[in-house]
Amino acid sequence: MSLNILKLCVGCESVEDLEEWIAEKLEQRRRAGEPVEHWHTTRMVPTRAAEITDGGSLYWVIKGSVQCRQRLLEVRPFVDDEGISRCRLMLDPVVVRTEWQPRRAFQGWRYLKQNEAPADLGKGRKGIAEMPPKLRQELAELGLL
Repeated sequence: MSLNILKLCVGCESVEDLEEWIAEKLEQRRRAGEPVEHWHTTRMVPTRAAEITDGGSLYWVIKGSVQCRQRLLEVRPFVDDEGISRCRLMLDPVVVRTEWQPRRAFQGWRYLKQNEAPADLGKGRKGIAEMPPKLRQELAELGLL
């Protein structure tokens, strides 16, 4: 069974914001002639990297709820220009919307077991993803999503 990571999506107001940010970063890398890859940089290197890259995902908490995920492809530790060890979580740029799952704020990231992760929005629930973000937020706060 794969293992996932849970992380706050700081600076994004919605899944759409995250998707726009990813597209912008990929376009910048393409124009600069760099490999068109998407990653999230973190300070800590996951000790269970083999488990999270064996089908795991990075689940994003946006505005107090898990709302989406990206498949984790690889973990790349590195040392930055200041000599600090860091890690790039290499991600599939495709954002998959999930059922909303409330989460309190936390620092860093947490492991998330597969049986605790919210389900992807399937074809029968695709209309939820198409709702305006504010409406989705209000419905989630009322416990209706």
